[in-house]
Amino acid sequence: MTTERKVAIICSKAGLDEVYPGLILANAARQSGIEAFIFFTFWGLDAITEKKVDHLHVNLAGNAASGMPTIVGGLPGMEALAAHMMKKQMAELELPTVREMMQILDEAGATLYACELAMKMFKRTQEDLIPQVKEVITAGDFYDLADGAQIIFT
Repeated sequence: MTTERKVAIICSKAGLDEVYPGLILANAARQSGIEAFIFFTFWGLDAITEKKVDHLHVNLAGNAASGMPTIVGGLPGMEALAAHMMKKQMAELELPTVREMMQILDEAGATLYACELAMKMFKRTQEDLIPQVKEVITAGDFYDLADGAQIIFT
């Protein structure tokens, strides 16, 4: 007996360098015939919020992997500069934007969900979200959907 494989990805941050791994994993899963859904919670909601999805930054301050001292990474304009540079490099690699990735995932059959508690905390409604978000669900709903899935936290 074969069971259908599935993956549940939790996205809790919205830096470009933090959102893309989950999107890429979900896309790879769908291309491999694996059922996939992403649960956006806390700051991850920015990646699916209509007014924010096109303006995500790269989080430099306190990011040891950036190789930049925290004091420099925290200077005004550094996150925007890093995001500009990353977006330029992604364009050279022909990597879709976050908004385009959401559309690709939706068309590929991946499902996007927003966390109800985080939505309440940040005073957002379903109307604030991009159209690819299927619905707003609770953490309990997430566990029901993730039953039998590999859970990945990005």
